[in-house]
Amino acid sequence: MSRRVPVYSVTGDKSGEVDLPPVFEVPVRRDLIERSFWAEFTHALQPKGTDPMAGMRTSAESFGVGMGIARLARVKGRGYSRAGQAAGVAGVLKGRKPHPPRVDKVIYKRLNVKERRLATASAIAATSVLDLVRARGHAIPDSIEVPVVVSDELESLSRLKDLRALLEKLGLWADVERIANRSDRGGKASWRGRAQRGGKSILLVVSSDRGISRAAGNLPGVDVVLAKDVSVLDLAPGGRPGRLTVWSTAALRSLPHTLEEVYVNGP
Repeated sequence: MSRRVPVYSVTGDKSGEVDLPPVFEVPVRRDLIERSFWAEFTHALQPKGTDPMAGMRTSAESFGVGMGIARLARVKGRGYSRAGQAAGVAGVLKGRKPHPPRVDKVIYKRLNVKERRLATASAIAATSVLDLVRARGHAIPDSIEVPVVVSDELESLSRLKDLRALLEKLGLWADVERIANRSDRGGKASWRGRAQRGGKSILLVVSSDRGISRAAGNLPGVDVVLAKDVSVLDLAPGGRPGRLTVWSTAALRSLPHTLEEVYVNGP
């Protein structure tokens, strides 16, 4: 028997109930979700490499033996600062890198189609498990059920103050503040320009974007995704399932209606 959850209006009041699609009954496979996440994560990486001749464009040759100095290749000439310095090898000033990144390194990971579909379905099901949602650190009140379902009017909200009023009425605004009030990281991260790291808050899944992305654009950690495009990257950031997710009723209706469709065609 399918589970029923309340449906909220854009004012935050209960307006009815809806049956969750069978995809929410799929077992949560943490191992499969994590593998799928990192496979899809690599698809956005850009190959990088160094110039093969970096650090090698020099006239350096070894002086040979019998001079009481190391037999490293040294820059030719005299009378200027670079003359006589070791060059053309790794481990010296202005020398080449010992093991530089290669542009031909294979960083694109592949995953079987059925595995990816099952991982997405499993990640969707994880959004309905309260323990997993809280394990990710989301601030969620005891009075609300997950997943949170809002009427289709959610997709038409185009002003931030309207979306904020809805989240405050549902008790979810605390999770947005949790991300906004994160303190800077110390140590080497702050030295190297990585003191601030954006977290993940609420995920809004809609069937069509009629202004909701504009309303949520400036909210820290809040993402908007179409139901047809939802993936493990959105549902389980970092490969950890259980992201706090708000669905529109139209987005729920677009999900498969039977478990057979889930396993054959995917969510």
